[in-house]
Amino acid sequence: MQNIELAAKVGLSPSPCLRRVKMLEDAGIIRRYVALLDASKIDMGLTVFARVWLTGQHVETVDHFTNEIEALPQVVECHLMAGDCDFLLRVVARDLDDYRKFQINHLTRIKGVQSVKTEIPMQNIKLTSELPL
Repeated sequence: MQNIELAAKVGLSPSPCLRRVKMLEDAGIIRRYVALLDASKIDMGLTVFARVWLTGQHVETVDHFTNEIEALPQVVECHLMAGDCDFLLRVVARDLDDYRKFQINHLTRIKGVQSVKTEIPMQNIKLTSELPL
């Protein structure tokens, strides 16, 4: 959204609006700007959730896993969990075969991964990155 549109939407003139946005960026409240892509139109139409169990909770094992995950662009979310599994990943792929290859060739080869259970969503009901303000 252009600054003029934002200013009109929040009831400010453009200059004070731009200053406020700059302050939010400087404070780290606005971390970055992204384009939201339609995954199906760029041949990444499958989303799966992978629950990962590690061989242990040692800091070295966890750090190694998270460092490896950071380098895998197919993993679009990674959460350290409290509860049954150690990590919950959201992974995007072209199709189920593509995901299976990713799991075999990358995910399960990470040192310290004990097991992976994959959940396949049937329908996307709600997907947003917008925070309720």
